[in-house]
Amino acid sequence: MHILQLTPYYAPAYAFGGVVRAVEGLAGALAARGHRITILTTDAFDQRQRYAGPLDETHSDIRIVRCRNASVWLRGGLNLSTPRDLRRAAKTILPDVDVLHLHELRTAENLLVAPLAAAMQVPIALSPHGTLNLGTGRSWLKAGWDRLLSRQLLSRIDHIIALTKTELVEAEQLWATLASARQPATNVIPNGVNLREFETLPAATDFRVRFGLGAAPTVLYMGRLQARKGVDVLLRAFLAADVADSRLLIVGPDEGMLRTLRNMAAGDNRIVFAGYLDGSQRLGALSAADVFALPAVGEGQSIAVLEALAAGLPVVLSPGCNMNEVAEAGAGFVAKATVDAFAAALRRLLHDESLRQEMGADARLLAREKYSWACVAADMERVYAGILRQ
Repeated sequence: MHILQLTPYYAPAYAFGGVVRAVEGLAGALAARGHRITILTTDAFDQRQRYAGPLDETHSDIRIVRCRNASVWLRGGLNLSTPRDLRRAAKTILPDVDVLHLHELRTAENLLVAPLAAAMQVPIALSPHGTLNLGTGRSWLKAGWDRLLSRQLLSRIDHIIALTKTELVEAEQLWATLASARQPATNVIPNGVNLREFETLPAATDFRVRFGLGAAPTVLYMGRLQARKGVDVLLRAFLAADVADSRLLIVGPDEGMLRTLRNMAAGDNRIVFAGYLDGSQRLGALSAADVFALPAVGEGQSIAVLEALAAGLPVVLSPGCNMNEVAEAGAGFVAKATVDAFAAALRRLLHDESLRQEMGADARLLAREKYSWACVAADMERVYAGILRQ
């Protein structure tokens, strides 16, 4: 099949979060199964820069077509695309496409390309990536977008591919609220992780020396520094756990929380702010850490959590992460996103090395059995084939 993946940002624009890694991983796994993959996206690179490479290029048999954003500031500051020439590019690609796969719902890209696909009778699948819930940020913008723009788009979508059962319920509620929108077919397919990348992690020593971690057991937060990720709750919980010989390593780009977090840390040298890390440094952080924690609210399904599992880290997650299976598999704890609940879980893991090792082994097993991109791509292939049969 020829699958067109439509996304506001694509690798190496990792600063925009897990969607970038999710689309990249899916595209690579589908290409490995023999499918023809085209990515239609923008030139977003991070919150301040454009992608500096070619606008039309091929990597690992995947064609990537980027369209210029008219405004870098709107893309980085308000999370809004302003893609020039996107419709023109789509018109040249769509006649040869079997399925159009949209990533995220409320995007300018979807509004521009979905009507063209529908007119050409190209079936449309949607992966919301945890963006449907109004409580995950910018609720006023999402509500206004739905009132003005979402109704016609929803009526054109043939299939919803949710990450979790929670997201599936959110999708059904949204379609029901916009009464004229027909209910599409649905499936639940999780995100994946490239297991090979985590088979041999870099040695932790250099990373620990660089960031002053010493030999202390280290809790890792990896994600954007924003309120809904709960990083402030985690910092307070770490302080409340009061494990003297321990560290909290906070990794990720600032999205408005860094100054608040630094004030909360009040110069405590157990709390280390590493900024945004990618490539080998990202893997170094996972190698150096002993525990991964995320008290998020309204998370779709975090790629960072899946990578932590693949790296063999026990995890402490909130129910908002939608991954209760980690507790069922013995790979970590699911605790309320409160200071007391997270402090108790962190205290237990930081004091018990054997428990960390046991849960870490179960974490790696869970990632291998449920979250490999090879398994996810096989499931996605069956969904695409079903859409074409319909």
